[in-house]
Amino acid sequence: MFDPVLLRTFLAVADTHNFTQAAAQLGLSQPTVSQHVQRLEQAAGRQLVLRDTRGVRLSDNGDAMAGFARTILAAHDHAAGYFTGSAVKGRLRFGASDDLSLTQLPRILRDFRQSYPQINLELTVAQSGGLARRLDARQLDLVFVKQEAGTERGRLVRRDRLVWAAHRDHVVEAGVPVPLVVYASPSLSRAAALAALERGGRTWRITCTSREVHGVHAAVRAGLGVTALPQSLVPQDLVHVPAASALPALPEIDFVLLDNPTAARGPVDALSAAILDRPATTTGVGYEERRGDGR
Repeated sequence: MFDPVLLRTFLAVADTHNFTQAAAQLGLSQPTVSQHVQRLEQAAGRQLVLRDTRGVRLSDNGDAMAGFARTILAAHDHAAGYFTGSAVKGRLRFGASDDLSLTQLPRILRDFRQSYPQINLELTVAQSGGLARRLDARQLDLVFVKQEAGTERGRLVRRDRLVWAAHRDHVVEAGVPVPLVVYASPSLSRAAALAALERGGRTWRITCTSREVHGVHAAVRAGLGVTALPQSLVPQDLVHVPAASALPALPEIDFVLLDNPTAARGPVDALSAAILDRPATTTGVGYEERRGDGR
């Protein structure tokens, strides 16, 4: 009864309260947006959008239609995803570094499950090193992890640099051991931090060890010390340690996809493409709380 194209246009108007902005969002002309809304109103037999000197707003019937439209489009997209992705099926054991679970990766996985409903996705969240070992033991099919820059293993998603991060009120004092918050060993960021301090001739003391990103962030927020994080994954309420603190520079790291050569290629390639095809800011790299989009 209700054309999905018209419903999408109507929701764009409902969300923006502006025909011009809705047109820009949809890549349509403003007259086309107006026509779509008029056709939907004709199909519903009710006035859905009210325009006056104060702007654009929904009528009571428009509010009701917005709720129905979201339900209809969700069902439409689910059906389209079912039949579009029906050729790819099977089991996919996927592992992701725990800090990447705080980014856009959950949204990518949600969209993937809608597009490929016949793929049984099993998610494991852990530290990069442990995931790589499980992949090598054929216990996982695909992992999204961090590794040393230039390792040339796997498919590169993005390169980033580790930086020192701390609470904004934390002061790194010269001449005293650097207080460190680190991941449990083995850890890429832990090894990089200790190696950099050793090369720079700085002593350190470990004030907190955690196996999870939430523990690292909590300890740093409590002022227990500094930590090494990918630059793009520094939470909004933490800051880069200033250069005046004279902490040594940290190396670059790569975000990569590694796959199990014995796994079924269909599911592995489908999820790999879903991650690689996203722009750099939404491939699981970029802090969710700050960009809508951390270790």
